[in-house]
Amino acid sequence: MRNDNGPGDQYTGEVTVGGPAEVRVLPGLTVTKVAVGPLNNNAYLLRCTETDEQLLIDAANEPATLLGLIGDAGLATIVTSHQHYDHVQALAEVTAATGARTVAHADDAAAIPVPTARIVHDGDVITVGRTTLRAIHLVGHTPGSIALLHDADPAHPHLFTGDCLFPGGAGNTRGNAEHFTSLMDGLEEKVFGPLPDATWIYPGHGHDTTLGAERPHLAEWRARGW
Repeated sequence: MRNDNGPGDQYTGEVTVGGPAEVRVLPGLTVTKVAVGPLNNNAYLLRCTETDEQLLIDAANEPATLLGLIGDAGLATIVTSHQHYDHVQALAEVTAATGARTVAHADDAAAIPVPTARIVHDGDVITVGRTTLRAIHLVGHTPGSIALLHDADPAHPHLFTGDCLFPGGAGNTRGNAEHFTSLMDGLEEKVFGPLPDATWIYPGHGHDTTLGAERPHLAEWRARGW
């Protein structure tokens, strides 16, 4: 995949369970991606380059791997993208080890096995040091799924989509037409509508993509129903 984030950036987002993490340095933010667990979950450690404060998206599995990434800098926040079990299996251990504040959307928090310290809604801002992320609520994969938008550079935003958007399609809605329509509507209104093709997508499993790579296929996804 072409990387449009500037010369010298060799990040691809291609990680494998048991393999090395991929690291990307953005203005104000370092992103470390690692794959964990039997379902090839992605976890993302975000570090503010000014304060060294860290935030983890999805303590999915392999707590020792995640704690090794976190290191001595500590962890301020864990954001759970949605309630599904494969995205929270290390949450209790990582929270206990770091004292991090847990964050999730209101509509999924009750189903997450660790109490949520901060409930968020669509449009809420989550900080990591001096960097901000905006929660985008996308209903369909689960009632309270959220994507996290980092748009310090509006021409090249970065979006962590959990299981709502992947290369090749929207997240799994298990054959439920109403849920699929809701997810597609949300993606088109809140993601594909306002954000440019250069937006880099960091999904909850597998390789990364961009909105530009996926945009031509929206009608195809609608027609096939998944």
